[in-house]
Amino acid sequence: MGHLVRNKGYWVPSVALRARIPGAEPAVLLLDGSGRVRGDADLVFEGQPSHPSGAVRLGPSGLDLDLNGVEPTVERIVVAGWSRHGGFGEPPLLDVVAPDGSAVLSYAPTEAPDVPAVAFGVFYREAGGWKFDGLAEGYGTGLAGLVTAYGVEVTEDERVPVLAGPVRLTGVVKVPGGAPAPGGYLPGYFPPPERPYQLVDGWEFGPVFEPFTVEGHGHQVVTVDASVPPGPVLVEMAHEGEGWVSLHPLGKWNKDEEFLFATALPDFQGSKIHEAPQGRPLRFRVTAPGRWVLRVKPIAAARRVETVLHGYGGEALLYTGGEADLRIDFYGSLEIENGYISLYTYETEGRTTVPSDDRLLMTATGPLRRSVPLSAGPLVLRYYATGPWTLTVQEHD
Repeated sequence: MGHLVRNKGYWVPSVALRARIPGAEPAVLLLDGSGRVRGDADLVFEGQPSHPSGAVRLGPSGLDLDLNGVEPTVERIVVAGWSRHGGFGEPPLLDVVAPDGSAVLSYAPTEAPDVPAVAFGVFYREAGGWKFDGLAEGYGTGLAGLVTAYGVEVTEDERVPVLAGPVRLTGVVKVPGGAPAPGGYLPGYFPPPERPYQLVDGWEFGPVFEPFTVEGHGHQVVTVDASVPPGPVLVEMAHEGEGWVSLHPLGKWNKDEEFLFATALPDFQGSKIHEAPQGRPLRFRVTAPGRWVLRVKPIAAARRVETVLHGYGGEALLYTGGEADLRIDFYGSLEIENGYISLYTYETEGRTTVPSDDRLLMTATGPLRRSVPLSAGPLVLRYYATGPWTLTVQEHD
């Protein structure tokens, strides 16, 4: 589990981080040694979604911060968020993860600030690496006032009065304790990193075999290696870039069966449980405009929901704990497949085939925070989401 740190600097990995601010529009300022931008190009926001260096860019799933790619003259990177509605209904959250999906930090004011823009925190260089400090500075004059404070020139109709300083808020940093658990993959990183195969104690659903991997580009028919036995297996797929992506298993007569994936989600990634057939090889038809990777694994290799888990897109997950509540934070956009999200579960104990008696726990559209009850495991969670998300297990006392 994580622990809380009050606005203190601490080390972060010098890798390509991804930052998300649910419920707020993100903005980033790259500062030199004077604590100010070198020019207007050092502001990244919706009107200017990429820095000239390529080290900071605003994508469909959040902010990408490539700390290794930042120019040497940039010494500080301020991450901010602003509201289109003049304020925040609840405390906004800055959530930062590493390329493997593991949590790096979360930061939030302890109360909802009554201002339209907040500077959450700053990444800064120290001893050859990077640290993070929480700022929690609110700006009543909005994004224009915030960026002006760091030296950005705004247009005449956006000029704001000069203030004595930002409104100081109280904030808390949450950082993971100990080594982060193996994470999933994040959009924008291709091919997604392979997770070490690891059996789950007591998990008996599905056969055990060496994982199968194939990479390709565009439309293709794939025949899975004969070493993959019949029975329930985990099918993972990732696609680079944008465009329509689908994956159909091919049946006995070489015709499409019901699709496993069919989506226009950018940088699509997903996994699903599928029944490998008896007496013939498992075959798929891939429809995709760009590069893709397809992996077939034992179900025991799926990611586990234990404490906090970050992800992107639909995924088959394992739960082996006791009765608990599962909090769902979904950061998707209504502009992509209406921001659809759903969660089903099924029990696996005593099963040898994929059950048809899924239990629907929730279905919705758009960004949300919601809790649903989980029965005791072992369970498979069939989670579908058209964007980034976080799952948090809240165990019963």
